[in-house]
Amino acid sequence: MSEATESRALRTLVDIVESGRPLAYIHSAEEQRVRALLRETARTCFSAAVPLWIWSLTEGMRRDDGTGVEQLGPRAALDFVATYDGAALFLFEDFHEPMREAPDIRRRLRDLYELCFDRGKFLLICSPVKFIPEEIERSIAYVELAVPDLLELVGFLRREAPAITAAGGSLDATEATLFQLGRALQGLTLDEVRHAIRRALTTRPVLDQESIPTLLEEKRMLVNRTGMIEYIPSETTIEHVGGLEIMKKWLMERRKLFQMRDRISAEIVPKGVLVMGISGCGKSLSIKAIASCFELPLYRIDMIAIFSGRHGTAEGAFAQACHMLESMAPAVVWFDEIEAGINTQAKEGELSRIFGFFLTWMQEKTRGLFVGATANRIDLLPAEMIRKGRFDEVFFVDLPLEDERLEIFRVHLRRRGIDFSGFDLVPLKTFTKGWTGAEIEQCVVSALTTARLQERQLTGEDLLNATANVVPLSKTMKEQVDHIRKWAFDRAVRASPREFGR
Repeated sequence: MSEATESRALRTLVDIVESGRPLAYIHSAEEQRVRALLRETARTCFSAAVPLWIWSLTEGMRRDDGTGVEQLGPRAALDFVATYDGAALFLFEDFHEPMREAPDIRRRLRDLYELCFDRGKFLLICSPVKFIPEEIERSIAYVELAVPDLLELVGFLRREAPAITAAGGSLDATEATLFQLGRALQGLTLDEVRHAIRRALTTRPVLDQESIPTLLEEKRMLVNRTGMIEYIPSETTIEHVGGLEIMKKWLMERRKLFQMRDRISAEIVPKGVLVMGISGCGKSLSIKAIASCFELPLYRIDMIAIFSGRHGTAEGAFAQACHMLESMAPAVVWFDEIEAGINTQAKEGELSRIFGFFLTWMQEKTRGLFVGATANRIDLLPAEMIRKGRFDEVFFVDLPLEDERLEIFRVHLRRRGIDFSGFDLVPLKTFTKGWTGAEIEQCVVSALTTARLQERQLTGEDLLNATANVVPLSKTMKEQVDHIRKWAFDRAVRASPREFGR
């Protein structure tokens, strides 16, 4: 059996036909994809060829090959199915309106359940709008057609090869490349995939591994339009995180388990990590590094947008965003400052419902999603959310210690292409006591700005002088910082290899 025939969507339709369910409702706007799936379903489920008939209000009843056109209205089309002699699949597109408006249509559908049962005739309604009349809801199978999975995308890429060649391009059809391209396109509909491929081919006439950044950029534009989910480009590696050796070691170990997720027990597949700590100490940077470490795309859920009301109720929008991310697996999902988004925006009753859904989703979500959540005030979160089993670990990111501060200086100097081999960085330990990683970065930027304005190279003295212009957060917000550190002391695993700095 080909990989295409094993896709999740095809398996669902094949199961419906093989179980003998004569009526089905497919909730999807992808009509071309549904037609292709039904063609494959017909080939899979019947020993002899059976026709696929398609009906729409504008084009009437016609065979899939364009023959046998009859201008039939909704009721006459149902009568056509009832009197049809032989096995066949019938696809009725946008049939929700006739069902909504006409009682005789609903009655005729009930008749068809009996007339088609065990006769090899199957009526499938496809619509982007979900509407199933109460009269037939117990008789009709309902399918929420998710976006294509990896196997369906790989099959689609293979089928697109002739069209790509005809357009003057070429496709690297090796197995490894096809699956890499498919992973980059996960979460898109087939129409969106087709547009992404065309965009990539306008940049380069060859669709191969080098096309992946272009495909991901198209994906970023399409995903970001939801307003609730943002695609974050992977530009941060684990080497860009200064210090935090315990957490980095933990992530590297979990990376191996995550890559084995399809071969090991679900209970030991990594689910996610919660990173709390003082603002500016590298929580967000760590989540971005996870995506790079795991070699997965990173998506951030915008909790402010969830609670804005622009996407319906907060709990509905949150559930929709989580389910959408499941269709994009494998991926890293980032819940940024989760406690602030909820506690400042939630209305009465919303908080408990959202957390109830989130806790269940964390337990049952697909094993291809790794959740990375950050929080400045973890004490604002319910205890049941941070207990063992929800997240694999809760890490506390404290103010960096002496050696970590020097490492952070080196990271930021290295990222800016500065040769610091001749710098004496040791005195910076004294002048940066109590600093966050973000403050160290701004010190490097300030020193570099001074040097560039004077049209010369950066020196170690510039860095020392720049420290005089920074008042660290640990002083300006001393009470709040001390509270966070005290709370986390025996409630979280420290991300650095020594006790919290005092």
